Amino acid sequence: MNKIGVVAKNDAAALATATDLMTWLTARGLTVYLAQSKPTAGTSDCGRSEEKLDIPADVDLLVVLGGDGTLLYAARTLGRSGVPILGVNMGGLGFMTELSLNEFRPALEKVLQGDFTAEPRMMLSITVERAGASVTEHTVLNDAVINRGVLARILELNVTVDDTSLTLYRADGLIISTPTGSTAYNLAAGGPIVHPTHDSIILTPICPFTLTNRPLLLPPTSVITVAVGSGASDVFLSSDGQVNCPLAPGDKIHVRRSESTISLVKNPYKNYFEILRTKLGWG
Repeated sequence: MNKIGVVAKNDAAALATATDLMTWLTARGLTVYLAQSKPTAGTSDCGRSEEKLDIPADVDLLVVLGGDGTLLYAARTLGRSGVPILGVNMGGLGFMTELSLNEFRPALEKVLQGDFTAEPRMMLSITVERAGASVTEHTVLNDAVINRGVLARILELNVTVDDTSLTLYRADGLIISTPTGSTAYNLAAGGPIVHPTHDSIILTPICPFTLTNRPLLLPPTSVITVAVGSGASDVFLSSDGQVNCPLAPGDKIHVRRSESTISLVKNPYKNYFEILRTKLGWG
């Protein structure tokens, strides 16, 4: 490895760690590029443009210092180039940023020597159609969430799968998740935990009016279309919890597996189930 990208969370601890890391890597003769994640929660964007990190796409490794939000930011802006991503947890729960600070340096030594395994993760392609035309396109690693803003009213969402009617959800919203995102909002809403390497799409209603509306696990080839009800107002599409797009009555949200994937470096000291047990406090 010759070129390393570093993405740091926007706080003092992460930036200090990033500065120390740059010094350490540079002393080993490596070229290092540093970028700081931008606060994106609540950003309203219905355009087609994708953010760009000030890091070349041809780096050999991307180190992310922060929480899962920082990793999602890095994945959206650079991860689809196929570069392996090493996530270091300096945030909260951190399912994707698997490494602790104590594990980080020894694990990075292994990676720099080529002794690592990178795990591909599927992503979802999201398109919003309005009056027959596409108004926005996003690629997400975790999930696409359709819900209301501040008004706590039932939302009507007509869902089809592969052009076959599924149901009319009357609920607070709907989560369409990847296996990687199954431990995020999907889990909080009562959806299943799915192993991140499993190829599937998870459909989880948020507080459905009809109690028989349960989460669904769909094949990765499924094409899901969600039509917003005619009486809807103050409705948003949230992509990975970071980019929000206001929706109008009659809008259609098309969700399918993306052609892009990202590659996450596995923790060499713990397997997925050990991490799951630790993060969720299981005995």
